[in-house]
Amino acid sequence: MSKQWMSLVGALWLQSMAGTNTNFPAYSSQIKKLLSISQIQLNNLAFASDAGKLLGWFAGIAANYLPLWLVLLIGSILGLIGYGVQYLFLTNHINSLSYWHVFSLTFLAGNSICWINTVSYIVSIQNFPLDRQIAVGISTSYISLSAKIVTDIVDVVNVYAPSKRAETYLLMNSVLPLFFAIVVAPVIREMKIDKSRKLSDGFRVMFVITIATGIYAVFTSVKPAISKLLPSLLSLIGMVIFLLLPIVVPLVENMKEHWHGKCWIRRDPRICDLSKLEEDVKTPEEVIKEDSDVGFEVMEEIGAKRMLMKLDFWLYFFAYLFGGTLGLVYLNNLGQIADTRGFTETSSLVSLSSSFGFFGRLLPSLFDYLFSRSKYAISRPATIGLTLAPMTGAFFLLLNNSHISLYISTAIIGICTGAITSISVSQTTELFGTKNFGVNHNIVVANIPIGSFIFGDLAAMLYRKKENSLGSCLGNKCFQETFIIWGCLCSLGTCLAFILHRRTQKFYTHLRGGY
Repeated sequence: MSKQWMSLVGALWLQSMAGTNTNFPAYSSQIKKLLSISQIQLNNLAFASDAGKLLGWFAGIAANYLPLWLVLLIGSILGLIGYGVQYLFLTNHINSLSYWHVFSLTFLAGNSICWINTVSYIVSIQNFPLDRQIAVGISTSYISLSAKIVTDIVDVVNVYAPSKRAETYLLMNSVLPLFFAIVVAPVIREMKIDKSRKLSDGFRVMFVITIATGIYAVFTSVKPAISKLLPSLLSLIGMVIFLLLPIVVPLVENMKEHWHGKCWIRRDPRICDLSKLEEDVKTPEEVIKEDSDVGFEVMEEIGAKRMLMKLDFWLYFFAYLFGGTLGLVYLNNLGQIADTRGFTETSSLVSLSSSFGFFGRLLPSLFDYLFSRSKYAISRPATIGLTLAPMTGAFFLLLNNSHISLYISTAIIGICTGAITSISVSQTTELFGTKNFGVNHNIVVANIPIGSFIFGDLAAMLYRKKENSLGSCLGNKCFQETFIIWGCLCSLGTCLAFILHRRTQKFYTHLRGGY
């Protein structure tokens, strides 16, 4: 069992380095100046990173035929090429790259994330059959810490050379995922689990560690307030310690197995003889039956063609488009938004959104864990609607030009975007089944590059209307119209989510008598 826990620790370490595209806002302004490109061209680079996910299904196919460690290394090498060549260009080791070369390299780097995510999903789902939703939720929450971790490293490396931050971000994005992939490759593999138990104490410890990690990340993200109390180097050391803490679970489990024969078993935390536990463990068939008994049901099993014909899909698609995707577009433009307001601590904003995004991704899995033994089921559409409501308010709050409103709105949008991203995995499964999940969910998340292009370019065009003769814009007027449009679209997404809730209410009422 300790090997199971070690594979989960490896997955969350991978995820902590997989969100390399999330730190783009921290250096986007420097990229714009270095490449001498317009706001629309800059937005299209952010779109290229999201568009790389359109070919993410290649990773799924590869995982069916190749060992997971090889799939992991392929993805890491793609990221090394995508970000590494850009780094060499910015440091003048490569003489010239056209804008379209940079666009293609960004697309490649965006695709590399899919390979790492695919490996993490497979490990979490296959190695924890009774707790797969919780395992996936914990591991994927760490992807939101990527920007925070890299920013901490950049703050230490470039403390005396702030003009070199863009180069350092690209270097870290290129080498860190490959380094972590090599480190965890020995423990990242599917395990043949003939019999399985639901784990409880181990996940309790994991939740305590992840929540503490998130609190620390939020605290150290507000740099103006804590810089005098906690220097950048100490902040980074603390982050590394929190990343290492999850290894306590497999280590303790290994000690129990080796010395005492103790097991962490849900509802049965006793000292036991492993040879006498055969009647307590369950075969995969029993696991599937138990899953159905405790609420892991689906409305129907359908393929992509039938899914596209259903109204529920389009309600879900546009609720996601006007919610989670809109939040990602805001975060992609965070660098430019901060610049127009005269805000110089862009990296602290990126760290803040990253830290709150971590909590957003973690909360759905925490609620799944808390509700797993109750008679109530969580309505995913209603949860999405309740999540979009504060996000709508956050967009309108941005009309206030104060720095505090920028901090508050960024935190709210970060946590809501993370939550919707996490909820969508379970929502796709419950609406359209598990058999065709890979294809169906890829179609759902295709809204991300679509929204990134449409909403991002719309913001860029409205920004260009307000530019001065020098090609720049200062003041709240630069994005004022954009925030109003985004707020209205987000409120529309809220309505669509609650309409979907009404249409699926009977299904969730059926599950354990939920609402």
